Amino acid sequence: MARLLIIGSLEAELGQAARIAMARGARLDSAEGVTAGLARLRAEGADLILCDVLFDIGWLLQAMVAERIHCPLVACGRTSDAEAAVRAIRAGARDFLPLPAEPDLIAAMLEAASAEPDAPVHRDAAMVQLMERATTLARADASLLITGESGTGKEVLARHIHASSRRFRGAFVALNCAALPETLLESELFGHEKGAFSGAVAMRRGKFEQAEGGTLLLDEIGEMDPRLQAKILRAIQEREIDRLGGAGPVRIDVRILAATNRDLAREVAAGRFREDLYFRLNVVSLRIPPLRERSGDILPLAEHFSERYARANGAPRRDFTPDAHALLLAHDWPGNVRELENAIHRAVLLAEGDVIGADAIELSARAPRLDAATPQVVVPPRPMQKPVTALVGRRMEDVERELIIETLSHCLGNRTRAAELLGISIRTLRNKLQEYRSHGVAVPPAPGTVMPEHLPAG
Repeated sequence: MARLLIIGSLEAELGQAARIAMARGARLDSAEGVTAGLARLRAEGADLILCDVLFDIGWLLQAMVAERIHCPLVACGRTSDAEAAVRAIRAGARDFLPLPAEPDLIAAMLEAASAEPDAPVHRDAAMVQLMERATTLARADASLLITGESGTGKEVLARHIHASSRRFRGAFVALNCAALPETLLESELFGHEKGAFSGAVAMRRGKFEQAEGGTLLLDEIGEMDPRLQAKILRAIQEREIDRLGGAGPVRIDVRILAATNRDLAREVAAGRFREDLYFRLNVVSLRIPPLRERSGDILPLAEHFSERYARANGAPRRDFTPDAHALLLAHDWPGNVRELENAIHRAVLLAEGDVIGADAIELSARAPRLDAATPQVVVPPRPMQKPVTALVGRRMEDVERELIIETLSHCLGNRTRAAELLGISIRTLRNKLQEYRSHGVAVPPAPGTVMPEHLPAG
C-alpha cells in the first residue's frame, strides 16, 4: 500500500487525484504548501509526492536532498502550466501529471511507488518451495533473516512477505544499512529531535516509527556497526526506540525483516556481528538461491522483464528467438536477477524487428555456462582489453581511481555490488568515493538518487 503525500489544495483537480488514489488503496496525507509538506515528510515519510506545479518544487527537492529524504516527486498541473512543468522537471521532479488526472495514470504511479506490482516470478522447483515457505512464515510475526547473493531479489521477497502478512495494510519501509555512514544511519533508523546535532533543523521520525504497524526491512544488515547492532537488539527486545536527542523512549509496533549477502554465522565467529542479535533475527532464515542454481526461472523472468520494459517504453511486446533463449540459458549470471533485468531492459531498447534476437542481448564478459542440457552457443569475441604494459608509468592511485569508477559504472551505481567485485568493504568504497568527490571527480550516483540539476553532483 503506497503512502501518498499531496502538496496543494484538495478543493479542485488535485483533490480529484487524491480521491482516485484513495480508491486505489493509497494511504493519503496532505499539506497546504512545500514548507508544511517538508514537515510531513520528516514526521511520516512517503512513497510518492504529488505537488502542485505552482509551488517552489526546486526548493523542496533541495531541502529533501539536504535532509536525506529520498522520495519521488511528481509535479501536477493543467496543461497550460507548461513553463512551470519544465522548471519542475529541470529541478528534479520525476514526472509531470496533467490535471484533471486519468485514473489509470494515477494507478500506474502508485504501483511504481509501492514497488509491489506482482508476486515474485518463480517457476524453478527450488524457488517454488522457497515461496511456499515464505508465504507460510508471512502469517507469523517473528523476525526473519533473508540471505542470498547481491541481486537475487531479497527486497522483492521481503515485500511479498509483507503483502502476505497480517500487516499488509501497514507501511513497508526498507533501509539499506550499507548505503549510509554510521552517524547518518542512526538518525535514519531512530529519528531525531530538533537540535540533536548540527543540521537537525526539525524533529524527524526514523524508519522504525515510519513503519509503525507494518514491516521494516534492514537490508545489508551485515554492514552495520556493532554499536548500532546493540540498539537494534534493544528495539527488538523492548519494542521501543530512542530518538537522537529525545527525552524518553518511543513505543513501536514493527515487524523486523533483515537481509544480507554475508555469512552472518561467520561474521559472528569473527567478532564482527553480535551473536545475540544474530539469534534474534535468525528465528527462521530464508536463503534465496543464485540465478545460476535455478535455471528454470531464467526464461520466465526474461519474459516478465521484456513485457515490463516494453510497456514502460511504449514498445510492442516481442518474443525471444531460440538463439536468444539459448544465450540466456548459457550465461552464468554473476549479477543474478538484477543483471538479467538490466540485460533484458537493454535488449528491449536495442532489438529491431518483430523479435528479440541474441544480437540484442549484451552480457558481461564472464564466460557462459555450458552443460549437457544447454545448447551450444557461439558468443562473439570481445574487443581486446588494454595489456598490463599500458599501465606502466601511471600512478597507482590514478589506476585505482579509474578501476573503482569503471566498476561502479558497470554496476549501474550499486555500491554493494561494486564493493563485492572489487574485493573491498562497502565502507572503504564509500570513503574512496567521498575522497574522489572532494577532488571534483564525477561519481556515478546510486540507483534512485534524486539529483536536481541546480545541485552539485555527489
